[in-house]
Amino acid sequence: MIKVNYLAILKVILACLLIFSLPAIETMARGNGNKVAYSGQIVATAFNSLEGQTDSTPWITASGTRCREGVIASNFLPMGTKVLIEGFGNRIFTVEDRMNRRYTKRIDIWFRHYSEARNFGIRKVKYYVLASN
Repeated sequence: MIKVNYLAILKVILACLLIFSLPAIETMARGNGNKVAYSGQIVATAFNSLEGQTDSTPWITASGTRCREGVIASNFLPMGTKVLIEGFGNRIFTVEDRMNRRYTKRIDIWFRHYSEARNFGIRKVKYYVLASN
């Protein structure tokens, strides 16, 4: 009897999808009328609105807006910067929050649920900063 390692097959399929989707992100950004100003690779982490992960106002960002899907925190990008992040399709994120000052080259992505943030963890991602119109 032949044993099939479905997990290994799934990993290969996901790796292939990732490899073939990388150039598509920049093309997709241009197709939506957005121009990519520059791109790079960076460490991305995840957070949500728990007091242990934020300050005493866990639902309010540094820019004064309320946390919601599409909000990211970053210290190296100006507030209001629009960003595409690899692995999130065509979702456009906006820098509306800051991180602890020791994190100078990192993006922190807000997730609604703690379990989603834990599942995302910490990883290197490719990001695309969109040109402002």
